[in-house]
Amino acid sequence: MTTKDPDGTRKKLLEAALHEFHANGFQGASLDKIVQGTGVTKGALYHHFPNKAALGYAVVDEILRPWVIERWVEPLFETSDPIACLRGCAEEAMSQLSHDEVCLGCPVNNLAQELSQIDDDFRRRIEAIFNDWRAGLAKALRGGQDAGTVRADVDVERTAAFIVASLEGMVGAAKSAQSMELLRSMAGVMFNFLDGLRVKESERVA
Repeated sequence: MTTKDPDGTRKKLLEAALHEFHANGFQGASLDKIVQGTGVTKGALYHHFPNKAALGYAVVDEILRPWVIERWVEPLFETSDPIACLRGCAEEAMSQLSHDEVCLGCPVNNLAQELSQIDDDFRRRIEAIFNDWRAGLAKALRGGQDAGTVRADVDVERTAAFIVASLEGMVGAAKSAQSMELLRSMAGVMFNFLDGLRVKESERVA
């Protein structure tokens, strides 16, 4: 596979690395465990990634960033009601989480907490993910204002930043408590907040 399918080899390594980073953190991750079970040799790993940091950067850029955009941003551009869409995204994400995944937390936020103070290249890459997320959400909220579904007095940039921080904070708190129930409870409060951003039915222009 290494010689005949370099793209496939790279993808397998990135997916295995993400799993290892999520389970054990970047600093605690083992390159031996990453290659184990992939059918890829350690030499092949170093052929694609000269060191562990380069592998980590690629995981952030090539897996985590597209994953966040696909899950949390792109769906918002297909609707004039971003509040309902965002709630749907959150509900779908929670429905797909196993207890073990709740206990592991968000892989993006985990890396941010672990590495932002010790590796500026990681910090910049992770912040780019959050910037994309905040900007996409702000754009969707602005579109909702134009469509008459989001209140005109909502500061879309500040609200988007608050929502992203709240979502990540919820997952972090649930990880600390090892509790799916806590996550669901906090989600209910978040949904109430989102509903408060809506234009009331009585105020909508027919």
